[in-house]
Amino acid sequence: MSAPRRIVLAISGASGAIYGIRALEAIRDARGIETHLIISAGARATIEYETDRSASDVTRLADVVHDEKDLAAPIASGTFLTHAMLVAPCSIRTLSGIANSLNDNLIVRAADVHLKERRKLVLMVRETPLNLNHLRLMHEVTLAGAVGLPPVPGFYQRPKTLMDLVDHSVGKALDQLGVEHALFERWNGIRPATTSSAE
Repeated sequence: MSAPRRIVLAISGASGAIYGIRALEAIRDARGIETHLIISAGARATIEYETDRSASDVTRLADVVHDEKDLAAPIASGTFLTHAMLVAPCSIRTLSGIANSLNDNLIVRAADVHLKERRKLVLMVRETPLNLNHLRLMHEVTLAGAVGLPPVPGFYQRPKTLMDLVDHSVGKALDQLGVEHALFERWNGIRPATTSSAE
């Protein structure tokens, strides 16, 4: 029997917990994917501060939930087959841990596993402005095989709400993971201007 298609999703303590929440919702809607969720202690506080959800509400969106301190969890080993991993949002502390293989929590360890097993790892790094150390860390993880995907939405979709902006960034991350979605309208070229009937 083949293993189910599994995606690991981690929410770190950076501002922007909604990115991880929305990604969980979209992956659940895609069906056929088993989600493994890690929420850091900082993220639990951020979720309750920035959204109208509780951490418990968010964990109910996932199939399996892992404690960030559990370095014996299945996803801490490369022999546990997964398809990809998304860290949304990814704090600079988490980025630094991943760049330096500082495997002191399950988010960093699971990310390290994805890099060493040559599996897709997507990091929605949430910081601005970026200093040279931040850029160096992003350079290092990119060389190691990760995809740096800061949540920078496009405006060609003519967003009308805050969630339109969130959905664009989350949709870009899901594209990297190979997850089908309809979170935004895809670019299809510039539409010709409509002419006035009075001409």
